Amino acid sequence: MSKSSHWSEMGEWSMIRGMRFLLRVYLLLGRSALQWFLYPVVSYYWLANKPGRAASQAYLKRVAKLSPASDLSGSLLDSYRHFICFANAIIDKLAAWSGALTLADVDYAGRGELLAQIKTGRGAVLLGSHLGNLEVCRVIADMDGAPRINVLVHTKHAEKFNRLLKQTNENSGLNLIQVTDISAATSMLLSDKIDNGELVIIAADRTPVSPHPRVSRAEFLGADALFPQGPFILASLLKCPVYTLFCLKQQGRQAIYFEHFSELLTFPRKTREHAIQQTIQSYARRLEHYCLMEPLQWFNFFDFWQLIDKESDEQ
Repeated sequence: MSKSSHWSEMGEWSMIRGMRFLLRVYLLLGRSALQWFLYPVVSYYWLANKPGRAASQAYLKRVAKLSPASDLSGSLLDSYRHFICFANAIIDKLAAWSGALTLADVDYAGRGELLAQIKTGRGAVLLGSHLGNLEVCRVIADMDGAPRINVLVHTKHAEKFNRLLKQTNENSGLNLIQVTDISAATSMLLSDKIDNGELVIIAADRTPVSPHPRVSRAEFLGADALFPQGPFILASLLKCPVYTLFCLKQQGRQAIYFEHFSELLTFPRKTREHAIQQTIQSYARRLEHYCLMEPLQWFNFFDFWQLIDKESDEQ
């Protein structure tokens, strides 16, 4: 397998121009017509992207070992199904952006506790992932009286995506914030948003883009992998409740799972690294649980365990 040093070097095939084009196709011709565009593109991408294809197979083989009932083996066919699932997730993103996806299309688990928290007037941090489709939260953001939702993203195209969101819905309560690393300025900005009763969503399953990222090892799908410390340190600095958030597609419907993760994350100075590692391990267990529930919906098409392997080779 060709190895990249970091997931961000692999690039994104769904850049802003392409997303704008796909959105227009979706709005004009509907989902069925859009699939005629998406499937050839994804098929080509699957054939051309050898590292992504190999990473997909390696991930699915880990799933197969832990969950024989999944009927997955990590074959080329399984990998192709994985990419096609990604294509359908893009259509769901467009549906969420355009307003075609409504509250009636979404099921919830654990929403009551989060709503109770919101009613206190103080916001919360939601730990997301690249499992499923976080864009489904757009539906929640557009509810009457819903709190503003801020999503931290690593893409440099955050402002362009924000403009695209506004083009489809001027009153959207979803705001994308581009960050390459979590700094003191980021913490201050988000602290204000928490104080205003807003929600902050950050994916906790990709290491930062910065050259010297702060990471911890955690067991995930049967082997150690590196997870970012930043989301958890940020949550501790914001001094607010923390929840996990997973948005999956199940039986043709969107399902959002909220779980209370911690009322307040604290990392004592003397045991700081150990406490952070244990917290990250708890998150990794929940991510694994939901990955095994819908394995084809984890869209990390790079070798997630690669940096651990490299580290071991160097020792």
